[in-house]
Amino acid sequence: MNNELVNVTITLNGEKRSADVEPRMLLVHFIRDVLNVTGSHIGCDTSQCGNCTILVNGRSTKSCTLLAVRADGSDVITVEGIGTTEKLHPIQQAFWDEHGLQCGYCTPGAMMASIDFLTQNPDPTDEEIREGLDGIICRCTGYEFIVNAVRSAAKMMNEDNAVKGEV
Repeated sequence: MNNELVNVTITLNGEKRSADVEPRMLLVHFIRDVLNVTGSHIGCDTSQCGNCTILVNGRSTKSCTLLAVRADGSDVITVEGIGTTEKLHPIQQAFWDEHGLQCGYCTPGAMMASIDFLTQNPDPTDEEIREGLDGIICRCTGYEFIVNAVRSAAKMMNEDNAVKGEV
Protein backbone atom coordinates (compact mmCIF):
# COMPACT_ATOMS: atom_id res chain seq x y z
CA MET A 1 0.00 0.00 0.00
CA ASN A 2 1.25 3.46 -0.88
CA ASN A 3 1.63 5.55 2.29
CA GLU A 4 2.88 8.71 0.61
CA LEU A 5 1.45 11.93 1.96
CA VAL A 6 -0.47 14.32 -0.26
CA ASN A 7 -0.56 18.08 0.17
CA VAL A 8 -4.08 19.46 0.58
CA THR A 9 -4.81 23.18 0.52
CA ILE A 10 -8.23 24.60 1.27
CA THR A 11 -9.51 28.04 2.10
CA LEU A 12 -11.03 27.42 5.53
CA ASN A 13 -13.27 30.16 6.87
CA GLY A 14 -11.53 32.68 4.64
CA GLU A 15 -7.96 31.60 5.46
CA LYS A 16 -5.80 29.47 3.16
CA ARG A 17 -4.69 26.35 5.08
CA SER A 18 -2.44 23.56 3.91
CA ALA A 19 -1.05 20.30 5.26
CA ASP A 20 0.31 16.96 4.13
CA VAL A 21 -2.13 14.12 4.80
CA GLU A 22 -2.70 10.48 3.97
CA PRO A 23 -4.73 10.16 0.76
CA ARG A 24 -7.53 8.30 2.60
CA MET A 25 -8.06 10.98 5.29
CA LEU A 26 -11.63 12.24 5.47
CA LEU A 27 -12.26 15.96 5.28
CA VAL A 28 -13.82 16.04 8.76
CA HIS A 29 -10.63 14.58 10.25
CA PHE A 30 -8.46 16.97 8.21
CA ILE A 31 -10.41 19.94 9.56
CA ARG A 32 -10.72 18.73 13.16
CA ASP A 33 -7.48 16.82 13.75
CA VAL A 34 -4.99 18.47 11.41
CA LEU A 35 -6.25 22.05 11.20
CA ASN A 36 -7.67 22.02 14.77
CA VAL A 37 -11.02 23.58 13.84
CA THR A 38 -13.40 21.48 15.91
CA GLY A 39 -16.88 22.92 15.47
CA SER A 40 -17.97 20.20 13.05
CA HIS A 41 -18.86 17.10 15.01
CA ILE A 42 -18.51 13.42 14.17
CA GLY A 43 -21.67 11.59 15.15
CA CYS A 44 -21.93 8.39 13.19
CA ASP A 45 -19.08 7.85 10.68
CA THR A 46 -21.67 6.66 8.15
CA SER A 47 -23.07 10.00 6.84
CA GLN A 48 -26.42 9.36 8.49
CA CYS A 49 -26.55 12.03 11.21
CA GLY A 50 -25.35 15.18 9.44
CA ASN A 51 -23.40 16.46 12.46
CA CYS A 52 -20.32 16.94 10.28
CA THR A 53 -22.12 19.11 7.70
CA ILE A 54 -20.11 22.07 6.39
CA LEU A 55 -20.19 24.22 3.27
CA VAL A 56 -17.82 23.25 0.46
CA ASN A 57 -17.86 25.80 -2.34
CA GLY A 58 -21.14 27.08 -0.93
CA ARG A 59 -22.93 23.73 -0.86
CA SER A 60 -23.91 21.69 2.16
CA THR A 61 -21.57 18.69 2.41
CA LYS A 62 -21.24 15.88 4.93
CA SER A 63 -17.53 16.08 5.60
CA CYS A 64 -17.35 12.48 6.86
CA THR A 65 -18.02 11.25 3.32
CA LEU A 66 -15.52 13.39 1.43
CA LEU A 67 -11.82 12.67 1.22
CA ALA A 68 -9.67 15.69 2.10
CA VAL A 69 -7.80 15.31 -1.20
CA ARG A 70 -11.10 15.77 -3.07
CA ALA A 71 -11.57 19.13 -1.31
CA ASP A 72 -8.12 20.38 -2.40
CA GLY A 73 -8.52 23.93 -3.71
CA SER A 74 -12.02 24.30 -2.28
CA ASP A 75 -13.56 27.07 -0.23
CA VAL A 76 -14.69 25.46 3.03
CA ILE A 77 -16.82 27.10 5.70
CA THR A 78 -17.49 25.59 9.10
CA VAL A 79 -19.69 26.94 11.85
CA GLU A 80 -16.70 28.93 13.13
CA GLY A 81 -16.69 30.90 9.88
CA ILE A 82 -20.27 32.15 9.71
CA GLY A 83 -20.43 34.80 12.41
CA THR A 84 -18.65 36.38 15.34
CA THR A 85 -19.46 36.72 19.01
CA GLU A 86 -20.20 40.39 18.37
CA LYS A 87 -22.34 39.77 15.25
CA LEU A 88 -23.94 36.38 14.95
CA HIS A 89 -25.01 35.07 11.55
CA PRO A 90 -28.83 35.14 11.30
CA ILE A 91 -28.95 31.33 11.56
CA GLN A 92 -26.91 31.46 14.78
CA GLN A 93 -29.11 34.21 16.19
CA ALA A 94 -32.26 32.30 15.26
CA PHE A 95 -31.02 29.07 16.85
CA TRP A 96 -30.28 31.07 20.01
CA ASP A 97 -33.60 32.94 20.00
CA GLU A 98 -35.75 29.89 19.18
CA HIS A 99 -33.93 27.43 21.49
CA GLY A 100 -32.82 25.28 18.55
CA LEU A 101 -29.65 24.37 20.45
CA GLN A 102 -30.71 21.75 23.04
CA CYS A 103 -27.55 19.67 23.75
CA GLY A 104 -25.79 21.37 20.82
CA TYR A 105 -24.17 18.31 19.27
CA CYS A 106 -26.12 18.46 16.00
CA THR A 107 -26.30 22.26 15.99
CA PRO A 108 -23.24 23.07 13.84
CA GLY A 109 -24.33 20.63 11.13
CA ALA A 110 -27.95 21.78 11.32
CA MET A 111 -26.87 25.42 11.01
CA MET A 112 -24.62 24.77 8.02
CA ALA A 113 -27.24 22.67 6.24
CA SER A 114 -29.80 25.42 6.96
CA ILE A 115 -27.62 28.11 5.40
CA ASP A 116 -27.37 26.18 2.13
CA PHE A 117 -31.06 25.29 2.28
CA LEU A 118 -32.10 28.93 2.78
CA THR A 119 -29.84 29.99 -0.09
CA GLN A 120 -31.79 27.61 -2.32
CA ASN A 121 -35.21 28.32 -0.76
CA PRO A 122 -35.31 31.73 1.00
CA ASP A 123 -39.00 31.56 1.97
CA PRO A 124 -39.74 27.94 2.89
CA THR A 125 -42.80 26.39 4.47
CA ASP A 126 -42.36 24.34 7.63
CA GLU A 127 -42.75 21.16 5.59
CA GLU A 128 -40.04 22.31 3.17
CA ILE A 129 -37.75 23.04 6.12
CA ARG A 130 -38.32 19.53 7.48
CA GLU A 131 -37.59 18.03 4.05
CA GLY A 132 -34.57 20.29 3.54
CA LEU A 133 -33.01 19.19 6.82
CA ASP A 134 -33.90 15.52 6.40
CA GLY A 135 -30.23 14.47 6.66
CA ILE A 136 -29.75 16.00 10.13
CA ILE A 137 -30.46 13.81 13.14
CA CYS A 138 -31.17 15.51 16.46
CA ARG A 139 -30.99 12.95 19.25
CA CYS A 140 -32.69 15.38 21.64
CA THR A 141 -35.75 15.41 19.35
CA GLY A 142 -35.57 19.18 19.12
CA TYR A 143 -36.88 19.25 15.58
CA GLU A 144 -39.72 21.67 16.25
CA PHE A 145 -37.29 24.19 17.74
CA ILE A 146 -34.92 23.69 14.79
CA VAL A 147 -37.76 24.27 12.31
CA ASN A 148 -38.73 27.41 14.24
CA ALA A 149 -35.11 28.60 14.13
CA VAL A 150 -34.79 28.05 10.38
CA ARG A 151 -38.10 29.84 9.77
CA SER A 152 -36.91 32.75 11.94
CA ALA A 153 -33.53 32.86 10.18
CA ALA A 154 -35.26 32.95 6.79
CA LYS A 155 -37.25 35.97 7.92
CA MET A 156 -34.12 37.72 9.25
CA MET A 157 -32.15 36.97 6.09
CA ASN A 158 -34.99 38.18 3.87
CA GLU A 159 -35.27 41.40 5.90
CA ASP A 160 -31.48 41.89 5.67
CA ASN A 161 -31.64 41.41 1.90
CA ALA A 162 -34.55 43.84 1.60
CA VAL A 163 -32.61 46.47 3.54
CA LYS A 164 -29.61 45.93 1.24
CA GLY A 165 -31.86 46.15 -1.83
CA GLU A 166 -31.23 42.52 -2.82
CA VAL A 167 -33.87 40.07 -3.96
